[in-house]
Amino acid sequence: MSGSPAAAKPILANAENRYEVTRSDLPLSCPMPGMALWNSHPKVYLPIVQDGGESVCPYCGAHYVLND
Repeated sequence: MSGSPAAAKPILANAENRYEVTRSDLPLSCPMPGMALWNSHPKVYLPIVQDGGESVCPYCGAHYVLND
């Protein structure tokens, strides 16, 4: 662990249905790198920029919104 707050407290995968992301999160994948993966689905990359700033995960239905 790097000692950063995100590393100390992982995001729970599939715990929410809407996530706001920034360009620093690109390339966007679901589950995201900071999420607990043990109970989640296979990683899938989402083309959020090509999708007009919003993407939905085909596995869990999580809705990602690009916040510039």
